[in-house]
Amino acid sequence: MRGHVYMLDFCEAVLKSRDIKEIWDLHCREMAQYGFDRLIYAFSSFRTSNNFGDQDDALILSNHTQAYLDEFLHSGKFRNAPMVNWAVNNDGAQSWRWAMERANHTDLTPAEIEIIDMNKRHGVTAGYSIGFGDMSSRAHGAMGLVGQYGLSQDDVDQIWDENARILLTMNRLVHQRISTMPFATARRPLTKRQREVLEWVADGKTTADIAVIMGLTSSTVEKHLRLAREALDVDTTAQAVMKASLQKQIFMTTAPYRGTISP
Repeated sequence: MRGHVYMLDFCEAVLKSRDIKEIWDLHCREMAQYGFDRLIYAFSSFRTSNNFGDQDDALILSNHTQAYLDEFLHSGKFRNAPMVNWAVNNDGAQSWRWAMERANHTDLTPAEIEIIDMNKRHGVTAGYSIGFGDMSSRAHGAMGLVGQYGLSQDDVDQIWDENARILLTMNRLVHQRISTMPFATARRPLTKRQREVLEWVADGKTTADIAVIMGLTSSTVEKHLRLAREALDVDTTAQAVMKASLQKQIFMTTAPYRGTISP
């Protein structure tokens, strides 16, 4: 087990960072020290009752290979993954042994079994999943930790048992930090002007008010609001304000992180 000083260094680095990629790269390196060399993280403020909702509205980070991400994520197959669905609907950590035992008792659907077989082809065979609850019923995060090649689920379970408190704390801290930072999703991020007009709308200003404040014409303000609605894929300005606020794209001090998946 690594020492308290190390943990303080990790926590300070995560808390001081103002960059999502910096936090993510740090976390991937540290998890690899514990034997988890492939990670995938997702966070959404727009989840439905039993999944993450529209993939384009989620922040997704991973260091898996592009080949795996194309088959697992971009194809939409992840929606049938037993451990993904467990993490979406739970708060806490769960060994992948849970899915193995369900498979042995034929409790999995054909689509779920297909995912397990696909994972085996890519060497994704042992790991842990973590669900991060939230005060909002629409917000949820999840982390998948994959044991390095050659580790069995027994090996991974032993690693977790020996370091459970540290690993859970590190992952929760990273989630809490990343989920409160501004990010843009797969759709276009808002421009500075679009953010500014939405901030004035959020403050209760009318289009005419905003035009005077920003030194623009009312038609130009309306153009920025229309483009903001398009970028956020919403129908009304009120929805745009809410969505931009949930993504921390307005009233912010740093530019939003452009959510990407980088193997």
